Amino acid sequence: QVQLVESGGGLVQPGGSLRLSCAASGSIFRINDMRWYRQAPGKERELVATITSGGIPNYADSVKGRFTISRDNAKNTVYLQMNSLKPEDTAVYYCNPVVLGPTGWASDYWGQGTQVTVSS
Repeated sequence: QVQLVESGGGLVQPGGSLRLSCAASGSIFRINDMRWYRQAPGKERELVATITSGGIPNYADSVKGRFTISRDNAKNTVYLQMNSLKPEDTAVYYCNPVVLGPTGWASDYWGQGTQVTVSS
């Protein structure tokens, strides 16, 4: 089993910044891609950013140039630095790693999420 703990969310004014963290623990042999998703009220969950095990990032067009994803493989942790935040970034943010465990690869692990609210 894998546990995920997201943190770093909060209330911020438009134009502000936040840094999210997600630490994975449990039966982990290796982590491949690590992803951040978000879900706003009444909307489907959307992929925000992905980072490969080698550190190559990819971003949704809506956050490109404002968000930066990074990871610390030694700590099984992924980060999301969010700058120039907009009200439309308001959502619950979730991390989603692709994990190799005792039963093979799996990508259906989700944490409790962390709320990000951008409002003046």
